Amino acid sequence: MKFTKRQWMTLLVIGIADFCNAICVSLQAPFYPQEAEKKGATATEYGLVFGIFELVVFIVSPFYGQHLNRIGPKVLFNGGIYTTGVCAILFGLLDKVEGHYPFITLSLIIRVIEAMGNAAFLTASFAIIAKEFPDNVATTFASLETFFGLGLIVGPTVGGALYQIGGYTVPFAVMGTALFLSAIMTNFTLPKHEQGTDVETGSSIWATLKIPGVLLAASSIIVTSMSIGFLQATLEPHLRQFGLSPIVLGLMFVINGGTYALSAPVWGWLCDKYIPPKTVTIIGTLLVAVGFCLVGPAPFIPINTSMGVTICGLVLHGLGMGAQLVASFTDALRTSIAYGFPNNLETFGLISGLWTSTFALGAFIGPSVSGILYDSIGFRPSSMFVVGVHLVVGFIVGLFLMCTRRSAQYVEMKDDKIGNGDLHAGESKSGTISISESIRSIRSVANGISIERSRPPGMNSLIACNSYKSQAWPRKDANGLSMGPYSYSYGTIDARRNGGATYLQGVA
Repeated sequence: MKFTKRQWMTLLVIGIADFCNAICVSLQAPFYPQEAEKKGATATEYGLVFGIFELVVFIVSPFYGQHLNRIGPKVLFNGGIYTTGVCAILFGLLDKVEGHYPFITLSLIIRVIEAMGNAAFLTASFAIIAKEFPDNVATTFASLETFFGLGLIVGPTVGGALYQIGGYTVPFAVMGTALFLSAIMTNFTLPKHEQGTDVETGSSIWATLKIPGVLLAASSIIVTSMSIGFLQATLEPHLRQFGLSPIVLGLMFVINGGTYALSAPVWGWLCDKYIPPKTVTIIGTLLVAVGFCLVGPAPFIPINTSMGVTICGLVLHGLGMGAQLVASFTDALRTSIAYGFPNNLETFGLISGLWTSTFALGAFIGPSVSGILYDSIGFRPSSMFVVGVHLVVGFIVGLFLMCTRRSAQYVEMKDDKIGNGDLHAGESKSGTISISESIRSIRSVANGISIERSRPPGMNSLIACNSYKSQAWPRKDANGLSMGPYSYSYGTIDARRNGGATYLQGVA
């Protein structure tokens, strides 16, 4: 991949901010519960402090996505990092608060504001990626997810080490300051995009969810984050039978996250170059399902729980996570544009908000459901819940692929040698264009989008089609318009000399 200097700088600063941000939102896990118990808080109360973070991200992300174009992605990005950094530092001062209820109340308030900053940062970063890397969305998205994944892995380890060195305040002060400094760096480095108005009427997150392909991508995100939350809440009790030391137990939590961080760029490269995103999604659902069958293992597997089998299951889970999360963002973006959404920052913001929101929803549901199931029936039977929802999503996506391949609604037809002169010559000779002679490549959008290879690299390759917005003339202005045998009722024809490409765009 050949990136410009601007693209490399954008990738670098967002990666650093991603890494620091992930550490800040995850570093308190090893020691906050203990501090909260010293103040008289119950497990339910400090559990709510963790859970409310994802709930707030779920609620506010669609708002950020819908108003991203008016706010500006750079402003939203930097504002989110500043907010998260300041809240991290303030969270480190909570040990100075006396009293049970003041401690919990301030914890919740700071955590809510921190979640709002985190949602702003993530939504803006995804939109900037889509804007700056239009031809490599999946690869760059996956690369930055690697930084974020590494931050989530390193966060509890760094937090625990700094807590041991300097007490409760030191981890938050150090990492909050680091994130604040990264925000200053991005302020001078990130490119500035033109601001506009809010998303046009009808182009809301609900409008995108009405598209079947986007709804399936959102479902994939939800079940994937549910699987992550499921293990966060139940893996430690499940492994107590082995009497593991804290260090080894911590490493067990790193296995799936580390595998995800390492495999995400590979999945992104495959989505961009070789495999359709929905196919990658199906592969991911199967990997997660098989992985959870081994972690337990499943009740129908006649073996006892063992460390070796559990580790294999966690590795497969990490591979499946990478496949689903990377493919879902790319798929939702391509599919929404293929269904007529504008190929601009507004749509990028909507899909970014959708991804962030649905991931947070799954992260909120996962631990809640897993706790109830674990208390009721134990880990091995309850793990079948994750297996079941992934197999259902994979089956529906597979069925969707088969149906859309049978009834492709749009094809792209290109001939490097056909221009206006050739078009008229062809029509005068036979009355119609000879399709068999003029087509050099036909690619359907059964998998979400048609990519036009003949465009220059600097132009966005995503083609809005299958919509009245993609016609050469608006329908209301097309009365009486006729081009030989063609009229607006059956489609439009646009003959261009640029690259010699001729397109026939059918109206759905």
